[in-house]
Amino acid sequence: MLRDISLHILDLTQNSITAGAQIVRIVIAGDLKDEMLTVQIEDNGCGMSEEFLAAVEDPFTTSRKTRKVGMGIPFFKLACEQGGGHMLIDSKQNVGTKLLGSFEIDNIDRLPLGDLGETMQFLISGAPETKFILELQSSKGCFTFHTDEVKAELGDTPISEYEILQWIKEYINENVQIIFGGVLNEIVS
Repeated sequence: MLRDISLHILDLTQNSITAGAQIVRIVIAGDLKDEMLTVQIEDNGCGMSEEFLAAVEDPFTTSRKTRKVGMGIPFFKLACEQGGGHMLIDSKQNVGTKLLGSFEIDNIDRLPLGDLGETMQFLISGAPETKFILELQSSKGCFTFHTDEVKAELGDTPISEYEILQWIKEYINENVQIIFGGVLNEIVS
């Protein structure tokens, strides 16, 4: 199992990229009223057939040809359940996939959020042509990061330049702290 939620986001978003997604939207919301943290990853990739979708939570179901196991979705589901939540996945072939995971904010077994800035830095550097949208929401406010907005400001400078990626990491982590606060950028009630 992965050690924090941001690493699950990295793994699951790489699935979106592999599925040919041109747009990936990641929404992380801390709802203190319901005391739930939700993570949603939505893409416009190739989607899954009904048969594949029905079996995708099985670790021995994968679209990869290199190995016969795919642990990303089963591990994320397990992390959600251990954290007092659940996972839902919906996909339509040739349309895209939407994955939603939830965690009880105060559950002792909920994974920490982790370094979301670094996760986005890795995703953008690995797939600079993909449009990434990151939304953070809590009672403290909302924050939206969109790679298209950054690219518009950069002009001819590639978003994959080291200095730009470093700025993205720091900018996202600053806003994680503002929106979620707490020690180690944790969701606090």
